[in-house]
Parts: sequence; structure tokens; C-alpha cells
Amino acid sequence: MSLTVFLPTRKGSQRVKNKNTKPFGGYAGGLLELKLKQLSKLDVDQVIFSTNDELSIAFAEKMIQDFPILKIDIRPNHLASSTANLSDLIAYVGEIVMTEHILWTHVTSPMVDDKTYIDAINKYKSALETGYDSLMSVTSFKNFLWNEDRKDIINRSSNNNIRWPQTQDLEDLYEINSAIFIAPKKIYRKNLDRLGNKPYLYKMSKIESVDVDWEDDFKIAEAVYEKLYK
Repeated sequence: MSLTVFLPTRKGSQRVKNKNTKPFGGYAGGLLELKLKQLSKLDVDQVIFSTNDELSIAFAEKMIQDFPILKIDIRPNHLASSTANLSDLIAYVGEIVMTEHILWTHVTSPMVDDKTYIDAINKYKSALETGYDSLMSVTSFKNFLWNEDRKDIINRSSNNNIRWPQTQDLEDLYEINSAIFIAPKKIYRKNLDRLGNKPYLYKMSKIESVDVDWEDDFKIAEAVYEKLYK
């Protein structure tokens, strides 16, 4: 199986300044340095780091000598703005990737290390053989969801009419944690999507699923990483 990892970032983070390269967990190059080191351990054809962030480009260039399959893609600004259409970026990825399969991931998932990626890739290969067409990482959601209009819980399982059921008896729901998407390139080009019609749900723990979006997330992720992963 030929596979490329696609790793996008962009400059101008509105919630965490210099989020990609801000020092994190002892890494001077921050989340970007950590993620590139995690990805450098994978047996894949290529890792495409796609960005318009000059600081990130400068840092990634320093790693190329020891990371020969790393390619830096200078992404057009119109595909790296906060208002960019994801479908346009997906179409772009389908054009620049030369392998049959694509793994899309983010620097904002610092607890997703090489072991998790390897396991996800192996699960993806097996899933393709059993009728699935893609893979998406998720986190189990077992909390009460309240709808204001209905004035009721909306994720009570269909065969349970108890007003306040136990959380384990709620409907099985999954949060998309945006850590890993794997799919054939043909899905990118035909459907303009990172997933097919029947994705395999790759379930991750809450700790592993920590995503850095806000300043508080950054602090929490760093504390968890330093406590459990260093």
C-alpha cells in the first residue's frame, strides 16, 4: 500500500498566537517539532507538510536532512485562510499527493504518536478488506445532550424510556476528534471528501484525543504531555 501523510498548518492563528511553533513540552519548535518527530518514525512513502506560515517553513527546513521523506508544500494563501473552503483544500491535496492512499493529521493532536498512527494504518488496511472504504478517528461520547426546543435529552437510546438513564445506557455517539483521517486518493478526487460512504471508526481515549484549539487547550495538552508522555 502506498501512503502519504498530509500535515497542514497555517499562519495567523486567532486563538493561540504562533500555535504551531510556540514552545511545547520541552520542544523549542513546539507542536510542529513534536509532530514531525512522531511522523518521522512511520514507514510511509512521503510526509507532505503544507503551510503558508514562514516560521513553520523555516523550522521544517532544518529537519529535512534527517527526515528525507519530508516534503514542504508552500500552500497558496487562498487555501490557508480562516475562510478557505475545506472542499477546495481537499481537491488540492488530491492533486499534490502521488500515492494511492492519504493519511490526514494535525499538529494539534500532540498525544497521537507513532504507535497510534501505525495501529490506525494497520486497522485501515484490515478495514478495507472487510467492506469499509476509509477511516476516521473518534472519541466515544457518553454524556447527556439536552435540546432546548424539545426540553428533553436527545441521545436516550431508542429502547430506553427512563427519564434519566445511566450514562452507559445512552445512545452510542462519537465525537470526531480530527486526529486521523485515512482514505484512498480517489475519494478525495471524486467526492471532494476525506472520508468515503462507510468509514471505519478508530476509537481513541479522551487523553489521546486532546486537541489544541484554545489557549486553555494548549496549557492542558502540555501538562498532560509532560506528565504522561515525556
